[in-house]
Amino acid sequence: MQGTSVRARVLIDALIPRFGVGREAVLMGTGTLFLALAAQVQVLLPFSPVPVTGQTFAVLLLGALYGSRRAPATVLTYLSVGALGLPVFAAGGWGLARLAGPTGGYLVGFLAAAYVVGALAERGWDRRPWTTAASMVLGNAVIYTTGALWLCQFVGARAVLATGVLPFLPGDAAKVVLAMLLLPAGWRLIGRGG
Repeated sequence: MQGTSVRARVLIDALIPRFGVGREAVLMGTGTLFLALAAQVQVLLPFSPVPVTGQTFAVLLLGALYGSRRAPATVLTYLSVGALGLPVFAAGGWGLARLAGPTGGYLVGFLAAAYVVGALAERGWDRRPWTTAASMVLGNAVIYTTGALWLCQFVGARAVLATGVLPFLPGDAAKVVLAMLLLPAGWRLIGRGG
């Protein structure tokens, strides 16, 4: 890779040049809005208290784009504004009750997943399709682990795989493929334009 992409640790730094403190506020605000919009893309499952949403993809994509510090800070901002009453969670939900409810483990898991994927992106894992896929799978594993452990309180240990993990695997596999296409392609474009 040539030019800017060699120096940039994550793709957003290659795409948007630094322009001061305002840049971080704009990036965090944009990321928070992206997460809120992704949460509204949902499919309700009649057998599960956890809907299929676009949030997981948004979190993992932000992790890869923003890195290990900015991405978790953005997710924390998203969780905070939702806890404080803005309707940013799935189906326009909000409040501390959402964080304490069946989906709370997944929401909190977003923080750790954003960090993991961001740290891997900073090491170049988002520049090749297979390492991009590996980082997305690891990020999903973090979200599933925290989400399923918390969901056990609501559905029991025997039902947690059927209600909180297995129904989501096909959609998440498609999201991994999409990330495999988008992120390395973004780096290639930046490298050529560098």
